[in-house]
Amino acid sequence: MAKATFERTKPHVNVGTIGHVDHGKTTLTAAMTFAAAAA
Repeated sequence: MAKATFERTKPHVNVGTIGHVDHGKTTLTAAMTFAAAAA
């Protein structure tokens, strides 16, 4: 059985963050992901 072809409709983006502990890296990444998903 052949796999269905996946059509990518949004760009693929890799994001790396550098920063000290407890400086909001996870919060920033979550906000960026949420904004990109809504667009």
